[in-house]
Amino acid sequence: MLAGGFQILFGLLRMGRFIMLLPYPVMSGWASGIGCTIILLQLAPLAGLPTVTHPMTALGELPVYAESFRGDALMLGLATVAVIAATPRSWSRRFPPALIVLLAGSLLAAVALPGVPTLGAIADGLPDWQLPRWDAADANNMLFSALSIALLGSIDSLLASLAADNAIHTLHDSDRELIGQGLGNVLAGFAGGIAGSGATVRTMANVDAGGRTWRSAVICALAMLAVVLLLGPLLAYIPGAILAGILIVIALDIIDWRYLRRIRTAPRPEVILMFTVMALTIVLNLIFAAAIGFVLASLMFVHRMANLELAGIHTVDNPAGEPGLAPGEAALLAELAGRTMLIRFAGPLSFGAANRMHRRMSGYQDYDCVILDLSDVPEIDSSAALALENIILNARRKDHAVVLAGLTTPVARTFARLGTLDLIREVIRCRTRREALEYAVSLFGARDHETGSSDQQPG
Repeated sequence: MLAGGFQILFGLLRMGRFIMLLPYPVMSGWASGIGCTIILLQLAPLAGLPTVTHPMTALGELPVYAESFRGDALMLGLATVAVIAATPRSWSRRFPPALIVLLAGSLLAAVALPGVPTLGAIADGLPDWQLPRWDAADANNMLFSALSIALLGSIDSLLASLAADNAIHTLHDSDRELIGQGLGNVLAGFAGGIAGSGATVRTMANVDAGGRTWRSAVICALAMLAVVLLLGPLLAYIPGAILAGILIVIALDIIDWRYLRRIRTAPRPEVILMFTVMALTIVLNLIFAAAIGFVLASLMFVHRMANLELAGIHTVDNPAGEPGLAPGEAALLAELAGRTMLIRFAGPLSFGAANRMHRRMSGYQDYDCVILDLSDVPEIDSSAALALENIILNARRKDHAVVLAGLTTPVARTFARLGTLDLIREVIRCRTRREALEYAVSLFGARDHETGSSDQQPG
């Protein structure tokens, strides 16, 4: 119930929107990993053998399955897969093949295959309602456990929602989903139930059966209630191989064949990311795989953005062939050739390019004046601002002149928050690049004049 309360809080705080930040390769690897996991876990019941709980265990047991399979169970399971796969889509809406195979296969097994493994007895009836108990002495452990369950359940539910979105081309409301899941878990607590979440397998089974709205979930819940209350004893006679065959068909639909068909032409880093998430989903679990995939995708994005930011930085000491300089600016820079480096920045600057930006500009020490043109920089973060500060400090240590051109208000505000605005005030600031170049010309003209005057003085 506490986990449900946390999920409601997540929804009210509109935290569900962060699931939308998952890139498609992560979603694709996660979905394909889930599909492969289901297939591996259903191989044992398909062969009429006891089920296993981990896909890697199932993978290691493949030789055992090949030697010890039961022919009657395997026949039922493969027939289930074949019938469902061969049923035309136009028939599936009116005559759900999974339901027909379940009923017909169970009847066939009861009459002609009495020894085939079945589900066995299942508890029926409703649980007793109860009030929650609160143990103040264990409150810290309870809250921590509830928060962990809420986070895992929320991610699981929202990933299932994204899988449904990709399958039927819809857009779910993540925050509403979290609030609904939370309310369900709170109510389940009164019946002694544990916290649950949305699941990709059930969601995709619903989608494959034609479900498109919330009504399909309500009908599913009512049908399950009726089955438990009225048909519980009959469930014991359902062969496990038939259910395994149905789940394998659903798993094959979960695998993202659309992206797998593009792996030859898709960008290599994204393909590697997809297979990494897929492998982690199978070996570990989908929550860990989604988290690792999100981190890797974020690092890839930062790397790409850093390359774009570095591509927007131009160091100029010769105007020849340099685009973006007005004729007057080119003439001024030509007059300063060999003595002044103009560093032009374009676009926002962030932490991704900060360290590499400082290394790239290590050659400015050969010049007497450095002009930092920030006219086209709308935003800058603290890492990039500190990298610029290092450039300024290194130039001043070598007694080189530093000129800032086009310092915008947002950039100046970042320097102020970092407490380095005094350093900016100490260097020369100009409104435009042309004014900065004119200042450099006047600066070297004055120095040359002083040098010439001292050379003419008697020794």
